[in-house]
Amino acid sequence: MKKILLVAFQGQAMCFIHVLLNGLEMRAAGHDCKIIIEGEATALIPEVCKMGHFLHGLFGQAREAGLIEGVCRACSLKMQVIEHIENEGLSLLDDMSGHPGMAKYIEQGFEIINF
Repeated sequence: MKKILLVAFQGQAMCFIHVLLNGLEMRAAGHDCKIIIEGEATALIPEVCKMGHFLHGLFGQAREAGLIEGVCRACSLKMQVIEHIENEGLSLLDDMSGHPGMAKYIEQGFEIINF
C-alpha cells in the first residue's frame, strides 16, 4: 500500500476530473489517498457542487470515500469561494501561512502528485 497525496491546482474541470478519477482508483486499489484542493481549483468547488454539473456525481463519490483532505484557506479567500466551501462543510487548510503545507505529508510518507 502506498500513501499518495493528490494536489489539484488547475482551475479547469477537465484537469480536476483526473484528480477525482485517480483518487477513486487509488483508493479502490487499497492505497491511502488524499486530495487537497489548492489555487484556482478552489473556484471549481461551487460549480461541482451544483446538481447539473458533469462532475457533481464524481465529486460526491470522492467526498463519500473520504478522499477530500481539504481546501486551501488563502486561495479560497482569493478566489472568493470561502463561504461556499464552509457551507459545504469542507475542511479549510491553512497551516503554512494560510495555505496547506506539504512537509507534514512528506513526513508521514505521502508521495505528492500535483495536477
